[in-house]
Amino acid sequence: MYLTIQERLKDLRVERGLTLKELAEQTGLSSSALGSYEADDNKDISHYALIKLAKFYGVTADYLLGLSEMKSHPNAELADLCLSDAMIDVLKAGRVDTALLGELVAHPDFMKLLADIQIYVEGIAAMQIQNLNAWVDVARAEIIEKYQPEENDRTTYLLQASHVDEEEYFTSLVHRDLDTIMEDMRKAHLGRSDSAPKNSAAEELKQDLEEVARFNGSKLEQLIMLFCKQTKLRYNKLTEEEKQWLARIAQKSELLKSSVSQRGKKRK
Repeated sequence: MYLTIQERLKDLRVERGLTLKELAEQTGLSSSALGSYEADDNKDISHYALIKLAKFYGVTADYLLGLSEMKSHPNAELADLCLSDAMIDVLKAGRVDTALLGELVAHPDFMKLLADIQIYVEGIAAMQIQNLNAWVDVARAEIIEKYQPEENDRTTYLLQASHVDEEEYFTSLVHRDLDTIMEDMRKAHLGRSDSAPKNSAAEELKQDLEEVARFNGSKLEQLIMLFCKQTKLRYNKLTEEEKQWLARIAQKSELLKSSVSQRGKKRK
């Protein structure tokens, strides 16, 4: 789930809370050029602009170009990361999405998730839970002995239900931790190139058809426009030669063949 160059540039600007105009004033680059760098059909970034933006944002040029996921630690020593051989093997093998893993680890609630997992895995809370359950059992036994409740008494059932199941408790706890993190990550990915489209294919087609129907042009032009929308081509960016080329192909479509008029035919 790596970000495109356009997404990296836009994310860095939004993180600073800057508009294109404000960024232009602070970097000396034109707002139109900056806007084109963030657009889907962006033009090439000059070396001057690349270096200027990298220095301004405090990131590496490799990060802006998508060649690295490290914004500001290009020369970090592997030993400083304290990774095990097994972890290094997994990362080098490319079996995991390191960008997604980095987002997970960098989330503010990741330390809570890790702490809850550690408590369960290492059995840190096991003794406390056992003591709590033992106290509930003692209280239940005293109540039964003192009050001699009926077999289906609600209080004794309540005390029995008060037992804490360590596995169920921590499974639920870790699940909530992970749900919170994943929801935040999902929101952060909305609109990115690696995310699923907001609308279904059917909804997009319906919208495209409605827009084409409102287009004041010939049936041939409407068909070409629909083709462009469905293939993510920009109709207004096509040259006249390209439009003519598409028109010649579209004229072979069954959709453009006029139906035979039945008017004037004599009924038998």
